[in-house]
Amino acid sequence: MCTGKCSKFIGICLYPLALLSIICNIFLFFPDFQTIYSKEEAEGLYRLTDEIKYMGGVVGGGILVLIPAIHIHSTGRQGCCSNRCGMFLSIIFAAVGVAGALYSGIIAVVGLIRGPVCMYENEWSVVFRNEYLLKKFIERNREPENIVVFNIALFSALLVAACLELLLCGFQVLNGLFGCICGTCNHKEVCTLDTKVTSFLKVKSFIYRIYY
Repeated sequence: MCTGKCSKFIGICLYPLALLSIICNIFLFFPDFQTIYSKEEAEGLYRLTDEIKYMGGVVGGGILVLIPAIHIHSTGRQGCCSNRCGMFLSIIFAAVGVAGALYSGIIAVVGLIRGPVCMYENEWSVVFRNEYLLKKFIERNREPENIVVFNIALFSALLVAACLELLLCGFQVLNGLFGCICGTCNHKEVCTLDTKVTSFLKVKSFIYRIYY
């Protein structure tokens, strides 16, 4: 697979991952799929963890990956043979994607460690800070209902998406570097040293004929 086709494949794979990150982050704003807690948070009450409000999935794994994905995908389009400039820019965009995936992944890990905000014994607090509180919390009724499973599922999905985005964008950095060195190719052309030497000799011969 040439560098151009590889870029196209990476770009296509990044689209659903970025969309998944955005959706998961948006759902986290509605614990147990209810809007009442977001409304109470807007009124100044403590209902959502800081990790949700950091928008790791929307900004990091979403926007900062989606924009590079568009450029990386377009870099690999058919007919982009020897587009070294595009491959060089894809390295920069892929680096931005790496930063976004790291941000999303770190926020997801912290969110999993700290746990969700919930009401226990008429007091709203973060669950996972205290093991004793967590044990008692799981044994008794709580609000929001099923918030622990809800929190773990969505933050885990964010973490998995961020890891895959990190791998794909990191690979695109290397792929873009190779594309800068030898150019890209479409389905009819192969990027090899022989073809480049042949093309160079043809151009040289043409210029020689014009002037001599």
